[in-house]
Amino acid sequence: MALRPIDRATAASGGCLPISGRERQLDLLQKNTYAGEPAAMRVPQLTAAPRSRGRHASVIALASVVALLSLVPLGFIIWITVDTGWAEVVALIFRNRVGELLVNTILLEVCTIPLCILLAVTLAWLTERTDIPGARLWSWLAAAPLAVPAFVHSYAWVSLVPGMRGLWSGVLVSVLAYFPFLYLPVAAALRRLDPAIEDAAASLGLDPWRVFFRAILPQLRLAICGGSLLIGLHLLAEYGLYVMIRFDTFSTAIVDQFQSAYNSPAANMLGGVLVFCCLLLLGVEVLVRGNERYARIGSGAARPADRRRLGWFVAPAIALPVVTAALTLGIPFVTLARWLYIGGLDIWRIDTVGSALLQTIALAIAGGLLATIAAAPMAWLSVRAPGRLQRILEACHYYVGSLPGVVVALALVSITVRLILPLYQTFATLLLAYVLLFLPRAMVGLRASIAQAPVELERAAMALGRTPAQAVRQITMRLAAPGFAASVALVALGITNELTATLMLSPNGTETLATKFWSLTSEIDYVAAAPYAFMMVVLSLPLTLLLYVQSKRTAGQ
Repeated sequence: MALRPIDRATAASGGCLPISGRERQLDLLQKNTYAGEPAAMRVPQLTAAPRSRGRHASVIALASVVALLSLVPLGFIIWITVDTGWAEVVALIFRNRVGELLVNTILLEVCTIPLCILLAVTLAWLTERTDIPGARLWSWLAAAPLAVPAFVHSYAWVSLVPGMRGLWSGVLVSVLAYFPFLYLPVAAALRRLDPAIEDAAASLGLDPWRVFFRAILPQLRLAICGGSLLIGLHLLAEYGLYVMIRFDTFSTAIVDQFQSAYNSPAANMLGGVLVFCCLLLLGVEVLVRGNERYARIGSGAARPADRRRLGWFVAPAIALPVVTAALTLGIPFVTLARWLYIGGLDIWRIDTVGSALLQTIALAIAGGLLATIAAAPMAWLSVRAPGRLQRILEACHYYVGSLPGVVVALALVSITVRLILPLYQTFATLLLAYVLLFLPRAMVGLRASIAQAPVELERAAMALGRTPAQAVRQITMRLAAPGFAASVALVALGITNELTATLMLSPNGTETLATKFWSLTSEIDYVAAAPYAFMMVVLSLPLTLLLYVQSKRTAGQ
């Protein structure tokens, strides 16, 4: 039976070919054209499938190794619980000290998060939906406090008010340090929100206040839940802020217990309770977030929202961002300037400040590169080959970012002491802790950049003779280079301000800006600590600018 070309109608209708067997199909493709397209364009799609499956298998294997490493802290908690014995576990957990820490943690979360929501939503509304003068300036100043590490905020306030102690002092400093984590997503959501929803609510006779609470605020639920979860996890993980104001939390208790008795069962069990608190917080966020739909489904594109006129309310409206900027930025910078002025040039010692700066930069760059490289296989899989297994592996990559640094450090200390003693307090263990702690940061930026690189370019490269690995390396990763660099920067700047894991895992003689600052403030030498705080702020400014620009881009601005 003679072969004949297939016309466009037959191909589109899925008509049967008068041939049989894969070899005859390939022969037909090589000799004929489909709808005017060269047959060579079709052949690689058939012959590259097995290679693609093999490529996926190798990438899945790499992502699985990273996922198993990310499960080490959780596996450690389970292992140490079993190894300790149920009777001793009960005795260590169900005691008055743990109850006090749990009450402190609950009060801290319950008091801080609602205040952060109130402040962030109000500022976002003023800067994004009203005609407040200088909206762009106030928007930037609302995000800028992220450039000041939380324990530097505490240092500034304790320097100004030496008697600051207890819960309410912790709530005040926590709100000022962490509310930008809520402001950024809420402001981005307001920029994306279709104003037609407000128009529809107003046409039904609702006054402006009821329009906000019944039509706008429900649309901000995802942003509020996400930002609140991030703040809640930071409150669980924070150490330096609460030590300086002498407010006990699980993190402060774990570090104190660790410093008094290495690898003690009490510290390990406190770490287990802290992990339980993190998982509980994640579960609460899922319940509160719900399953409602928030996407706009109407025809056309959403128009920009009109800014509401404040009228006589403009003066008190401006007062809020002015006071917020004064408390979040003015206090730290005035305090730093005061201590730097008192210390003069003598406190800028090149041998100590320069050494701490160089060690911080070296660790930050090394940790940033390793975390981004470790995240690359999973980022590629989540974009190019999503599936059930891939989603499970991706969840393992993300969950470890919700664990406090003290828990990750405690797990690595115990494992190295018990199983791999030569790795105890080495740079390898410290860098592994950085990779685990900041893996989600690397994932977010890298995944977005890979998604913007067309998969057709990879296929074209393979059609021209490149192996799958070469196609990914030479095409996709080059196109994703800006996202790779941004991920390295995000992780590196997070490492710059990391304190607890560095304190617990760094080799003897290692001094970063954060650890040197902490050792000096522990000695109440605030003057000598000022240069290290200043350098941390300077290194953190690019991260704040990057987060601010990304939040603008999410709304297409």
